[in-house]
Amino acid sequence: MTTWPSKMSEAPAPEVAVIIAAWNAEATLAAAISSVLAQHEVHVEVFVIDDASTDATRTVAECAAAADTRVTVVAQPQNAGPAAARNRGLDVSHAPYLTVLDSDDTMTPWRLRRLVNIAREGDWDFVADDLYKVSSDTPDAPRTRLWSQTEIGQVTITFEQFVRGNLQAHHGGRGEMGFLKPLMKRDFLERQGLRYAENMRLGEDYALYATALAKGAKFCLTDPLGYVALVRPGSLSGQHCAADLGALAAADKRLRDEPGLTSAERRSVRIHEIETQKRWLWMRLIEAVKARDFRDGLRCFVAPPVVVAHLVRSLGEQVWLRSGSVMRIVFSKQP
Repeated sequence: MTTWPSKMSEAPAPEVAVIIAAWNAEATLAAAISSVLAQHEVHVEVFVIDDASTDATRTVAECAAAADTRVTVVAQPQNAGPAAARNRGLDVSHAPYLTVLDSDDTMTPWRLRRLVNIAREGDWDFVADDLYKVSSDTPDAPRTRLWSQTEIGQVTITFEQFVRGNLQAHHGGRGEMGFLKPLMKRDFLERQGLRYAENMRLGEDYALYATALAKGAKFCLTDPLGYVALVRPGSLSGQHCAADLGALAAADKRLRDEPGLTSAERRSVRIHEIETQKRWLWMRLIEAVKARDFRDGLRCFVAPPVVVAHLVRSLGEQVWLRSGSVMRIVFSKQP
């Protein structure tokens, strides 16, 4: 049980709003909140959006809010996913800069101060620091960088670089740029009318950042400043269904329609879309077969030729594997 300090007096105007979308996160939420409240030399406001949790998540958040005026708890009436929760946080927060923190992640004390300094000095709309991935929440757990294992300094990320940086074929294993948690300038989001797509429960970060870049956002990537992401086999970001992948493919289609993109930029989105369609339609085909919905199964083959070829190849592999298993069983029973 976390013991919170006594309630603080009114804090100065916040510089950074930190939005924590939380669903059934009672085991990790206190550490996440504490890591934000411990930030050095930066005034923060913390919004915990409880996404209709069924455990003690809201109680943990309310204990933190009772102890520190910088914490505000907002309860969603029903579970609507991380995009809707983050949009709620965007709507109720006020600071000129904002960022998100997953409810099972933490940040080290100087991270936000350094991000704000970089954003102001370079007039960046987005500043992302390469994050650390850890496999457990023990203090001495080994850390690996998400994007680059070598120093990169401060680099400008273009639209095409960002989209290609999300290709699983090149950056799989949760190494895609969409997993970054940048500091974002509120003024840019408001002027462009940008919000997370609430129909997405997978890749909503990717869609927001890519759309911002398409609309001219200045995006800086720098070396790790202290975002620590806990990677667990059962984490929500590693789970998805066919509908989630379908929504991501649809987001790419919308992205290709953004005005002002070059042919090379549209081509990069198309590559990402095709990669997503392969995963989406294969999973949808499996679900259709399990449900004996053969009509929907056939619809999966109404797709670009390269996607159809992928489905046929994947089916062939499954038939070969299953036939091999049957043959092994038959021969194992021979006298």
